[in-house]
Order: sequence, then C-alpha cells, then structure tokens
Amino acid sequence: MKKLLCILSLALTTSFAFAQDETSETTPLEITGSGDIYYKYDFAKVPNIPTSFATDQNSVSLGMLDIALKKKIKNISFVGEISFGPRGQYQSLPNGDGSTSNADNSFHIQNLYASYAVTDKLSLTAGYMGTFIGYEVISPVGNFHYSTSYLFTNGPFQNAGVKANYAITEKFGAMLGVFNDSWNTYKADSQKGLNAVGGQLSYVTDKASAYLNFMDGSVSGTIVDLTATFQLTDKFKLGLNAADFSNEGDVGYTGGALYPSYAISDAFALGVRAEYFKSKEGSLDTDVTAFTLSGNYKINGLTIIPEFRLDSNSDEVMFVDSDLAPAKSASQVLIALVYGF
Repeated sequence: MKKLLCILSLALTTSFAFAQDETSETTPLEITGSGDIYYKYDFAKVPNIPTSFATDQNSVSLGMLDIALKKKIKNISFVGEISFGPRGQYQSLPNGDGSTSNADNSFHIQNLYASYAVTDKLSLTAGYMGTFIGYEVISPVGNFHYSTSYLFTNGPFQNAGVKANYAITEKFGAMLGVFNDSWNTYKADSQKGLNAVGGQLSYVTDKASAYLNFMDGSVSGTIVDLTATFQLTDKFKLGLNAADFSNEGDVGYTGGALYPSYAISDAFALGVRAEYFKSKEGSLDTDVTAFTLSGNYKINGLTIIPEFRLDSNSDEVMFVDSDLAPAKSASQVLIALVYGF
C-alpha cells in the first residue's frame, strides 16, 4: 500500500528473502519521517466535521513531526517510530491509562516492534504496531487527502500483539496474530490479555493490491475490512475501502469509500474521496455522505495539499450552521504543507 506505516510493515512481511542473502545481512540504520502544518476554515465558523486531525478553525496549526527508524541485522529487523504534535500525540495516541487527554498526553510512540525471519517465507513480529486495518494512516505522507475519513476515525489506529506473516506465493500472502484486548493501547487488561485475534489475506502486483482484514475480540468487537488500490493507467489510480464493525449492544458502523486520483503532470494530481458511513442502531445516529476534493502539488519532498470538503447527514444531528443551529451539512476548505524525508 501507499502509506508510510504500511511501507514499513510491508518491508518486513514481503521481503523475507533478503534475510537469507549473505550480501545483505546487515543494513544501515534507515531514518525517514515527515512534518506538516495546515490552515483550515469551516464555513460554520466553528470546528464542525467530527473526523480525526485538522480540527483547528481559522488557524495556522501544527500537524505532527514524525521520525521512523529501521534497522536489520541478519534475519532480525527492528522498527521504531515516534511523533510529536497534536496529530501524532493526543489526537491519535493513548497514554498508559488509555486516555487521550490533551493536557496529560506524553506518549509519543507510533510503532515499536521487532521481526524475526524464520525462513524466506515466514516471519514473526511482536510489539506495538500501526494497524493493518484500513486505507488511510496517521502520517499525512501516506494519504492523498489531508483530512481523514469516518472509516479511519472510527477504526483502530494501533494494535499491540504478536503476528505471523507467510508469503504463500510471490503475489499472495497471509497474516495471523493475537493482539491486546482493546485497540490503540500497548497495555492490555490483565484479566483479558491477548483477547483479540486478527488476520489478513493479501494480493500484491505492480498494478494492483488488495487486503482483506479482520479482527475479533470480546472487548474490541468484530471488524471486517477490505482495502484495494488499482493503477488503471499511468495517470489514473483508484483506491477503495469498505468496512463493517460491530460490538455489544448493536454498536458499530458500516461504510465504504472510493479514492480516484488523476496525475495531470509529474508534479500535480487531483483526487476525490467519496465516502458513505452509517452507524448501527446502538450508536449515534450517523448516516453521512462525504465528498473531498484535494490537489497534490509536489516540490521535491514537499507536498502542498489544497482541499475542499462537503459532508451531509440524513438528519440534523451532527453539524451546525454559522448561527450554531442544527444543520444537515458542513463544508470546509484547508491548505496543508506536508514534507517527507
């Protein structure tokens, strides 16, 4: 997949042959990362769209500074990733007690795990990992759009546990793992422990990739998720994400999103995210259709992202207008500067 966290994970799960290659037993320490800032204006004049990040109204604001480290020695690989700033701290990462309080947040680790290549096809990974579920990620260098989808916001961000990846063929792969009882925490309930099981089937070629994911646990609930990317022509790419989540009390959601994008030139591309998201009976009454139009203008490592977003709900329960009265829709514009290194 296209995203930074998945690039780190994919390097561990699909390139096992290098662990057996004597000419590449040890790699230099690899350092990558990103930094981003943004300006957003909501036409209701207050923060209005309840998805992750880009929440500040009428302000030049911080996203995150993200630094990822990777090292391989023979058949052992290590990945550590830390982040600073609202997007990489209290808006996405929990403290030790699982809270995401702005004032108290001091936990900066996005990823911290090690992998052991048992054979050229099988690897074992343990630690605190960016989730394998979903199309979008926390770091904006991995996303075409700067604001995020409802599917991303309501799905897992991280999963701590142990997993095994197996390369069935050059194109097909499988993963099975056990994870902490709850999403987004590195510390499980001591009575429940590794209470969730998750898995993935993958298909990857030069022109297409698809990942069928699931996770099930008595605390975390049950989520089934499909992500795919198709490079239909040299200039036109299509991505998709569909998911269904359920938990006790009929709590949950179902939804899907399409991500078409077109490269107008080597430096500039336009893309749309068209999403439908509906909550289940025990959840907040959410029935949203959201359209996001974004541009990506790249100058060396810098990406400039102008964006317009329009979200509509079937009832007046989510949004407000400029008089703070209930409204069925919300719209915003933003411009973000994202630098990757």
